[in-house]
Amino acid sequence: PNNELSDKIYIMSVVCKNNKKVTFRCTEKDLVGDVPEGRYGHSIDVVYSRGKSVGVLFGGRSYIPSAQRTTEKWNSVADCLPHVFLVDFEFGCSTSYILPELQDGLSFHVSIARNDTIYILGGHSLANNIRPANLYRIRVDLPLGSPAVNCTVMP
Repeated sequence: PNNELSDKIYIMSVVCKNNKKVTFRCTEKDLVGDVPEGRYGHSIDVVYSRGKSVGVLFGGRSYIPSAQRTTEKWNSVADCLPHVFLVDFEFGCSTSYILPELQDGLSFHVSIARNDTIYILGGHSLANNIRPANLYRIRVDLPLGSPAVNCTVMP
């Protein structure tokens, strides 16, 4: 039980009462669709496009699957695949995108969102033991149909 990570999404929000008391609320939500595996060391940002918003999850590490664990490597971790997940917080829908510019899963990177774009810098890849010096720009377009996600690498 100490080496399992949840694949639920946890939404923290601020609740203001009439008496001006401010409290935090944590809502646990199950995801449907392409559900990202439980992880840590990842980022999740909110982007806004065409009057809509969506969460963008990237990177992180996870424990190796229980079927691959041995006594010697029970708590071993691995990079999560370098997929980008778009998460609709209202309905709990998740969709995975594979972007050719993102070759490695990165953990402990920094990210910041501005409007429809996320910038990712730094991080570490266990598989290759690298710390890329690139700045990744991920742009998300949310038209009425399917979202468009593209990435630009800026050395």
